[in-house]
Amino acid sequence: MLGSVQNHRHDQTTVSIDELVPRDHFLRTIDVLIDFSFIERITTPYYCVDNGRPSIAPVTLFKMLFLGYLYGIRSERQLEKEIQANIAYRWFLGYSLVDRVPDHSTISFNRKGRFEDTSVFEEIFDETVRQAQAEGFVSGRVLLSDSTHVKASANKNKFLRVAKTKKAVRYLGELEQAVQQDRAAHGKKH
Repeated sequence: MLGSVQNHRHDQTTVSIDELVPRDHFLRTIDVLIDFSFIERITTPYYCVDNGRPSIAPVTLFKMLFLGYLYGIRSERQLEKEIQANIAYRWFLGYSLVDRVPDHSTISFNRKGRFEDTSVFEEIFDETVRQAQAEGFVSGRVLLSDSTHVKASANKNKFLRVAKTKKAVRYLGELEQAVQQDRAAHGKKH
């Protein structure tokens, strides 16, 4: 009955990804308040400009990890899938609807190999928090950590540094645990 199927012609209207992300989406607020271009400066020493395949822009890579952290995505494989399917995530990263998103193994390689024994994650986290505070997006008066109110005035600088480091390190550990579980499930070496 293929002959009886009618082809319907639809008006082809071009829609940009920007039009598909609601104006009040949280990622739009972050995009306005945080200038992630500083990431390029911090990561430049870890990239070789004339060797190997072109890399994912460091800003994009760290914004991907930021999305995972922000939205509680505890696996790089799942992060890849979420970015693939979520229009707002694609928009935030600068990808179109048809752009191929980076493979989860690329995220792992950079997190575990290129930046593992560096202070890059902490530097990026510190600067992101600093910018958010400067914009009034984050207050230094009360810190919420695991749903517990903690007065930051006790020793604000020391406490903030310990709290954020532990949380970021825990997230990176959770990503590594997910990678190892995935490798074991697929019969790969650890």
